[in-house]
Amino acid sequence: MHWDPQKPYNDLPPLPPTADVESREILKETIEARASLASLDQAVQRIPNPSILINSLSILEAQASSEIENIVTTSDDLFRNVQREAESASPETKETLRYRTALFAGLESIRSRPLSTNTAVQICTIIHDREMAIRRTAGTMIADQRTRTAVYTPPTGEQTIRDLLSNWERFIHASDELDPLIAMAIGHYQFEAIHPFGDGNGRTGRILNVLHLVHAGLLEVPVLYLSRYIIEHKDDYYRLLLQVTTEGAWEEWILFMLRGLRETARSTLRKIDGIEETQGSVMQSIRDVTTAGPNADLLDVLFENVYCRISDVVARCEVSRPTATGWLNALVENGTLVDHKIGRERLFLNVAFSEVLARPEL
Repeated sequence: MHWDPQKPYNDLPPLPPTADVESREILKETIEARASLASLDQAVQRIPNPSILINSLSILEAQASSEIENIVTTSDDLFRNVQREAESASPETKETLRYRTALFAGLESIRSRPLSTNTAVQICTIIHDREMAIRRTAGTMIADQRTRTAVYTPPTGEQTIRDLLSNWERFIHASDELDPLIAMAIGHYQFEAIHPFGDGNGRTGRILNVLHLVHAGLLEVPVLYLSRYIIEHKDDYYRLLLQVTTEGAWEEWILFMLRGLRETARSTLRKIDGIEETQGSVMQSIRDVTTAGPNADLLDVLFENVYCRISDVVARCEVSRPTATGWLNALVENGTLVDHKIGRERLFLNVAFSEVLARPEL
């Protein structure tokens, strides 16, 4: 197999790899990753309102995945704009929120049809807010950021790309042959190596990872995302991707992804524990300083997004605007919430929840 980083890699080997992708070390790491995923899935199922996790963690994933592509915004900007996208939101914030929209669209899609090339096209199109078709032209050469020399040039030619994607589809659905976690790691490399779109391949590929886990039945609710792990190990991520191409180093790549799944599952589990603890303290504040009593609906409003509005409380709790305003004002006075005025609108920040989401160790 001849490979030249400056020439389109039209000889990208089809899947499955010829290398041993079920070595003793890989199988051992797979067992540990599966156990961590199972613990996470059980923790999610004990939460009465999983949308609390889906809403908040998907925002953090959108932020991290976009940051990998140097699209930088703050979690605060994202949470403030997620419910009603403001015209004043930055282009970066709007693009990052589209990543979250694309994730949810992909989840809805796989409920009725298998994960496929069409899923990827749909995701990439939403991310960019314009039609994104499979490339018909040469892909952009990928260069080393320091030396500006070519490190990889993806395949070219629409039919070549479509043939490789068809092979990728068949591989990820051959569930009886490989553990789904190993298949996800292999499939992620292959998708990034094919690089089927003119832009957005990295973000699309990372969304496909979580869709793969959900489609395989390993996660009931999409709450595990690898983007933060990739940011923390960015050099290793790109180095190991390239080593699969240059050396066929599948074992090192698969182990990297499996460890990422394990560590991310454990980190997400800690974050869920922190959220549950915070919910307990906020419910106590609701009892102590408002007339709402142990109001589960009010608690849900305060945790389904970091920011809430008076109208959110009115609608969910079916109370008058003065009553909703009184409850929120009381929670501001005791420090549970912070009142932000954006134009004519009042937004109420759940302080402790925001802090839990921001803590990197959780």
